[in-house]
Amino acid sequence: MLRSNCDRSARSGFAGGVACGGEGVKRVTILKYIFLVLSLTISLAAHAQESLVVSYDGYAGFQGPIWATKDLGLFDKHGLKTELVLIAGSPRGMAALVSGSSHFAQGSASAPIPIRLRGGDIVIVAAALNRFPFSVVTQKEIRKPADLVGKKIGILNFGGSNDLAITLAFKEWNIPRQAVTVFASGGAPERLAALSTKAIDATVLSPPETVAAARMGMNILAHLSDLKAAFPQTVITVRRSFLEKNRDTVKRFVRAYSEAIHVFKTDKAKGSAVYTKRLKQQDSKVIEETDDYFAPKFSFPPRVDRDGIRNALELVTALPEAKGDINLEQFIDESVIDELEREGFLKKLR
Repeated sequence: MLRSNCDRSARSGFAGGVACGGEGVKRVTILKYIFLVLSLTISLAAHAQESLVVSYDGYAGFQGPIWATKDLGLFDKHGLKTELVLIAGSPRGMAALVSGSSHFAQGSASAPIPIRLRGGDIVIVAAALNRFPFSVVTQKEIRKPADLVGKKIGILNFGGSNDLAITLAFKEWNIPRQAVTVFASGGAPERLAALSTKAIDATVLSPPETVAAARMGMNILAHLSDLKAAFPQTVITVRRSFLEKNRDTVKRFVRAYSEAIHVFKTDKAKGSAVYTKRLKQQDSKVIEETDDYFAPKFSFPPRVDRDGIRNALELVTALPEAKGDINLEQFIDESVIDELEREGFLKKLR
């Protein structure tokens, strides 16, 4: 009876018929192989099409590494499909990251540290800039730090890297914070405009705004990158749970990001091209000065300066969680960079 059914199925050409004998086993094996290949192809296609949302928090030269990673095709080179999104303001960027709306966030360490202190699921995996990128720009009659006493200083906002930079500069200059008036006065373009109308006496700016300020006759009083104090201004933050579940993705991201930093430090033409596109700046002199300012300061390998994390903690001293001894390593996971070092990837870039 079984043989009769097999014969009928074979004669009718019915694909779902009973498979019998050696021919049937071969057909089943082929079908299994086809199914395996199709499954693998679909899986790889889905993986290739998975898009990662990467945020950054403003327009300035210190955003260069993430722009270069995207614009120079380095994400593609390392097998990542990404969407670069501007989310102005570090707190908003962190909110998007914590909620899962984004996968990676570039910004300063001042944003993730308080979230982590409260038990948030985030961690810094790389740092492109461990120095303040700002310069103190003043009215031309202010020639030395002591001349700032009694003056009005505009910053972006309180509790951010602008605020900390001014605080640490005053410490080095032995000027009490209360000896000046510090207030929030908008973004870099707004503060530059306020300087030009003498609504404020001083502010902190970074290239390309510093170049424009100098052309307007303003005085560049000090480069805060020359301060003894370190600060992790440009870091990459992820959810710790995302790192644990998608370690290979994070590793490929850090490979691409490291390569972008290396390009900035070694290939001026490519770095300048990125700035020209992203800053929408056609003045080659401005682009050149921006690149000259930032390229030597970018960190390669992209490790986090622990002293910078200590300084960043000064921004959150009012939090109950910031009291007592704090383990700095809770904010950082450099295990991916450690792997890239052991595997020789970073050495090959040098």
